[in-house]
Amino acid sequence: MGKPTIIVMEGDQTGQELLEEALRVLSPDVTGYEIEVRKFDLSLENRRRTQNAVVHEAAEAMRETGLGLKAATITPEEKGDVGSPNAILRKEINGTVIVRTGRRIPGIAPPVGVYSPISVIRMAVDDAYGAKEWREQLDNGDEVAYRTEKISRSVCRGVAKYAFQHARRMHAKVFGGPKYTVSPVYEGMLKEEMDAAAKEYPDVRYEPQLIDATYALLLARAGEALVIPALNRDGDCLSDLVLQMFGTIAGSESLLLSLDESFQPKVVMAEAPHGTAPNLYRKNMANPMAMILAGAALLNYVPDKDAHTVSRAIYEATLESIVDGIRTADLGGQATTTEFTDEVIRRVRTKLEVWSTFGDAV
Repeated sequence: MGKPTIIVMEGDQTGQELLEEALRVLSPDVTGYEIEVRKFDLSLENRRRTQNAVVHEAAEAMRETGLGLKAATITPEEKGDVGSPNAILRKEINGTVIVRTGRRIPGIAPPVGVYSPISVIRMAVDDAYGAKEWREQLDNGDEVAYRTEKISRSVCRGVAKYAFQHARRMHAKVFGGPKYTVSPVYEGMLKEEMDAAAKEYPDVRYEPQLIDATYALLLARAGEALVIPALNRDGDCLSDLVLQMFGTIAGSESLLLSLDESFQPKVVMAEAPHGTAPNLYRKNMANPMAMILAGAALLNYVPDKDAHTVSRAIYEATLESIVDGIRTADLGGQATTTEFTDEVIRRVRTKLEVWSTFGDAV
């Protein structure tokens, strides 16, 4: 096959710095694997200058190539400004689910007793995000705020089916769910699709819980591999909690998936789950692990054995670096951002060179 094309979306502050570290690792000079990179400047300055046209252009390019790697970007809070590029990208590529997986980081003692991976399969669109909001003044002087939200059965079905497919691959249990007892019409729609998917995948263990019970029971189930389907905002909160349970939010990639008719990924956008960390900008201190893993994850969706080999090498090199004490400050180490990436690159080169001597035996 021809070399894959990755749409690279540049960002802001530390987000851009960490993207550049991930691209260093993906370089053909390091991996020996040829990729084509097409860059789009999604910095706040350029989004304002183009009135978000550059975001739409990046989304169109991702629809063509199926692969995107995005840096963290600033979302301005002022009403009438350019808003969130993520919201535009999710809509334009018909994103259905966001997948974030907390996994044990070797050599790092988690703050709680988690051992097995936990994936949050979050609705990528609708729900609390993009809801219509307004306020009204009452005659008695009080003020009332309203919000209208929506979800669709097609997205609920995508979240539920992908959750069971993901759980089958992970040998995990599908666990949790929405507050369907309080909201049987709205949140109950996701529960209905979870129940239907459970019948379609009878080999996958299924333990539905209300969202509040899901939070409460996470620690009690921490020894099991779990996959948690969730509404958009529930999943946003859950994924931050789950990643931090394993020691750091910078320990895992975040994947936005657009699904085809068989609920298989057709467009994949990988990014770090954290923001632009302005307090770390230009200090060479931020942890590039999540962005490096985002690049590795993207290669797993390329239908090419060599891409999968490179992906595995990057994953192993990243985690082995931490085991051997090459860590940034957030993980209790003293390595700078570039020093950590340098070590990952050294190990990737070594692994691929050694593996090449074994041919198809690896």
